[in-house]
Amino acid sequence: MKKSTFDVSRRKFLGHSTKATLAVGIGSSVLGSAFLSACAGEKSGGETDAGKILLSTGFEQTPLAYAYDALEPHIDAMTMEIHYTKHAAAYAKNMAEAAAEEGVDVSRPLEEVLMNISKYSTKMRNNGGGHYNHELFWKTMSPNGGGQPGGDLAQAITGAFGSFEEFQKQFEDAAKGRFGSGWGWLVLDKNNLLKIGSTPNQDNPLMDISEFQGIPLLGIDVWEHAYYLHYQNRRPDYVSAFWNVVNWTEVEKRYDTLMKG
Repeated sequence: MKKSTFDVSRRKFLGHSTKATLAVGIGSSVLGSAFLSACAGEKSGGETDAGKILLSTGFEQTPLAYAYDALEPHIDAMTMEIHYTKHAAAYAKNMAEAAAEEGVDVSRPLEEVLMNISKYSTKMRNNGGGHYNHELFWKTMSPNGGGQPGGDLAQAITGAFGSFEEFQKQFEDAAKGRFGSGWGWLVLDKNNLLKIGSTPNQDNPLMDISEFQGIPLLGIDVWEHAYYLHYQNRRPDYVSAFWNVVNWTEVEKRYDTLMKG
């Protein structure tokens, strides 16, 4: 996932992209402390510095950081190649078309569009969501993944769920229980608490139309194209195998960045 850093003032941000839709739809569930203060509707008299947004996604597909076969035997090479070069590439292409059609400033983070997705077309919702979700998915997997997180994230997981094992169970239940196609998520909510949930299709917890809200830290794709060649209809086996490739270093980095703002 492409990273960038940029400054945005509270007044400029509110005028540019929030208005009633963001204030009602998301409240203060936004990208880091910069968006937390901006979207919470603070009533200070003057302009305040909303800080810097440290996590952002671009409008172009980024190269994989590993070979298609690098996640085997847990995710097979053919699935990875088709998933990346066909499915994810199509989302990126169609999103770019939607952005051009709808006059989106693609120099800004995709997150700004997603948090106001009710203002955009179904084409942007489906493909912008698909692009964002996959960019996060690739980055939070690694050939050297697996194990358990450390640091502040490990403590937060234990505090929120009681144990890492209970967290795994709840995450697996959300992913396995999503009817049809969709995603399972670990997010940081507007109160800086870890939550687990799922979204349908290519929706995600950033979207102002989503019933499940938060900033994604980890997501698992449970569309059949993500696992069917190897696991056929055995989604639970795929979800269980996912733990072997989770890039906890990346997930920890996202959590630390958001918490430290």
